[in-house]
Amino acid sequence: FVRMQFLQILSRKLGILEALFQKAFCQKQFPYTCLSTSAWVYSKKKKGNSYEEVDQEKYKNLVHSVTSYKTSAQTPETILEEDNLLYGPPAKHRPPIKAGTKTPKNWVPLINPSKRILPVSSDSNVPVKIALQRTNGPSVTRILQQTLSPQQVFYLERWKQKMIEKLGKEEFEEYTKNLLLQGELFHSALESIFLSEETAARDQGEDDVVAGYLSSVEHVLEDISEVKALESGVHHETLQYLGLVDCVAKYRGQLCVIDWKTSEKPKPFLQNTYDNPLQVAAYIGAINHDANYDFQVRCGLIVVAYKDGSPAHPHFMDPDLCSQYWNKWLLRLEEYRDKN
Repeated sequence: FVRMQFLQILSRKLGILEALFQKAFCQKQFPYTCLSTSAWVYSKKKKGNSYEEVDQEKYKNLVHSVTSYKTSAQTPETILEEDNLLYGPPAKHRPPIKAGTKTPKNWVPLINPSKRILPVSSDSNVPVKIALQRTNGPSVTRILQQTLSPQQVFYLERWKQKMIEKLGKEEFEEYTKNLLLQGELFHSALESIFLSEETAARDQGEDDVVAGYLSSVEHVLEDISEVKALESGVHHETLQYLGLVDCVAKYRGQLCVIDWKTSEKPKPFLQNTYDNPLQVAAYIGAINHDANYDFQVRCGLIVVAYKDGSPAHPHFMDPDLCSQYWNKWLLRLEEYRDKN
């Protein structure tokens, strides 16, 4: 091995190895004998290149790949060094910051960990209906109205101006009053149905203004059971706000805060309901932190009914979705407190 290393060193000097072995071995009996190593081949007569005898047109690609191949002395370490020299050190990956991940300063959990849940009794079939105490703080509706984004305010104002141009100011005021009246009648009719007064509610006639809305929600009512509260006031004892819940009942086996909405335009997606999910989340939190209710709610349901009787769109909010909107509601509540 040492001799081979010595020979390789000598081979780097042109002519030394040839002269050395010509004297020692290449006498008359061996006029054309030479020593070859893995690195170099020397002889008195240069041999022809064997690759020239290959049919290069036939094996053009193969010959090119073989003759042009060069071994590399690169290692992973040297590659990294070259990359650092050419392009600089690699930048550390930073995950993108998601929009809307702002956390409230005064965070209160949606579910009340200290609330005592009483066992269900046989006398709990009658839905709870508690009067709203308006002196216990601002309402959910007022908080949401006073914290609308500039974009929301712009679209609402534009819609209002278009309606005034179309109907006139007095007609527009009458139109909004009728919408509120229809909503109130619709809620009253649903309350009568849940209190087993279906006959009184449905005998109002085909020409009644709520007949279309009731037909619209008929398929949703089939999935509702165990009504626990109807048109009942709620008060969040920690955050000091209040609201009036339309209904608390089970929808397909899940206890939900149910919010009934009327609309003249289809709203097939939850995002079409604007701030209604925040309202539902606020009611859920209030119920869970109100001592008047011996249960807690984790889900929500927004039902959009249509006057022409088209099938209503039910938008179910699972616990994860309710938690997301609860955080957004807390931010809106903080914004309201800062303004006032």
